[in-house]
Amino acid sequence: MADGGEVKLLGFWGSPYALRVIWALKLKQVPYDYLEEDLLSKKSSLLLQYNPVHKKVPILVHRGKPIAESLVILEYIDEMWKQSPLLLQDPSERARARFWSKFTDEKCAPAIKAVSCSQGEEQQKAVLEAQESLKTLESGLEGKLFFGGETINFADVATGWIGCWARIVEEITGTSLIDAENMPSLDAWSKRFLELPIIKQCVPPWDKLIELNSGFVKMYLASSK
Repeated sequence: MADGGEVKLLGFWGSPYALRVIWALKLKQVPYDYLEEDLLSKKSSLLLQYNPVHKKVPILVHRGKPIAESLVILEYIDEMWKQSPLLLQDPSERARARFWSKFTDEKCAPAIKAVSCSQGEEQQKAVLEAQESLKTLESGLEGKLFFGGETINFADVATGWIGCWARIVEEITGTSLIDAENMPSLDAWSKRFLELPIIKQCVPPWDKLIELNSGFVKMYLASSK
């Protein structure tokens, strides 16, 4: 194991992007200090100092040097701590993992958010677009248990939060995004991944996530009127 030095993580308990970093650190058994940011009121001077460009979490601080953007952080963690590698040695598999991770952030996440931030016909259209993106994500599994095959890899850690947050949006909006009939592989994968003990123990309580995200949706819809 490489000498990790001092590791800090600035995060927010309800952030799926901070959660994926926590998963990576836990899977590699990297000790770290967690600093909770209160993003609902005022961002700390430490956050603004370490991430002056985007001013958001997560931020990994290693040996006094900050790394921002969750996918960049995941790659840094995998390169710095070699145990339990998330990216496989095969270049094509590494590229594939990066592709689906980026696809989730650029296509699936905005599509799911659009469902929660819309109403009526606009929401119905957003649901169809989200389902289309999620169906495409499902094709990346290619019938395997995980994106990594028999075990989880970089893409699973990067995309695993989708199963949880999609169901949060489903409950808040009364819509259906992922189901066993239309997306059996994605539905089974998300449940399988989120039930892994080391993954499950890091996920915040369901009722707190529902309350938090319901509040975000109400604020957004009120501001858009």
